[in-house]
Amino acid sequence: MKEMDIDRIQEIVVTAATDIGIKILTAIAFWVIGRWLIRFAISILSKGLEQQKLDATILRYIRSVISVTLNILLVIGILGYFGIQTTSFAALIATAGVAIGAAWAGLLSNFAAGVFIIVLRPFKVGDFIAAGGITGTVKEIGLFSSTINTPDNIATMIGNNKILGDTIQNFSNTPYRRVDLKCQLSGAADQIAAMQLLREKISAIPNVLKDPAVEVNILEFNLVGPVLAVRPYCNNNYYWQVYFDSNRVMSEALTSAGFPAPIASQNMIMKQN
Repeated sequence: MKEMDIDRIQEIVVTAATDIGIKILTAIAFWVIGRWLIRFAISILSKGLEQQKLDATILRYIRSVISVTLNILLVIGILGYFGIQTTSFAALIATAGVAIGAAWAGLLSNFAAGVFIIVLRPFKVGDFIAAGGITGTVKEIGLFSSTINTPDNIATMIGNNKILGDTIQNFSNTPYRRVDLKCQLSGAADQIAAMQLLREKISAIPNVLKDPAVEVNILEFNLVGPVLAVRPYCNNNYYWQVYFDSNRVMSEALTSAGFPAPIASQNMIMKQN
């Protein structure tokens, strides 16, 4: 009798394990096939939208929305196959606590901010901006966050709500920008000659605009001598090239022309009683 019970239990265990194994394998197959179908559908949709000459920013955003939606439906379908009541998820999330609620609130605010960015268009993919404390080139405007590539080639993701709630500087929105530099002169140097020399030399640097012309003016005075404000203009794409070339040219031009090196000095007066 006991042997029959053991055989019966083994049969039940084997049958249950087989059913579970089949369901797991089926779920994996659904996931793999579903993911492939989602990628295929998004690829077809992207090609169709690209033929309509749709803006790259809007295209990526639509692709993100559709991808997330289809993946959520795929997960819900797989859970339903296992017999899990997916309709109870909303109630579960509602009672999960303050932490989850705050997280969802943050996601929803980022989603809403992303929609406003797409509609208001303060910037687009490819623009060089400063937003959310990060400066760089916009790589992607996503569903909840945007990706910015910094000048040192670091991909940085920022929540859309933080971007929209902060000051946004779009350097690509204008045809040119100004490079702000300083040049220290010696107190014994001929200021007028130095300013004229720098205007000529920096104007000859590649990618420095002729209009507006290079500005060289006295900014302030310190113990060493006058400090010049040197301000060439250039296209945003050549900013750093003009920045570093201008610094090099200032040093080489003044040295070659024989201007005295700026050296800090102090005069001490001693009195004997």
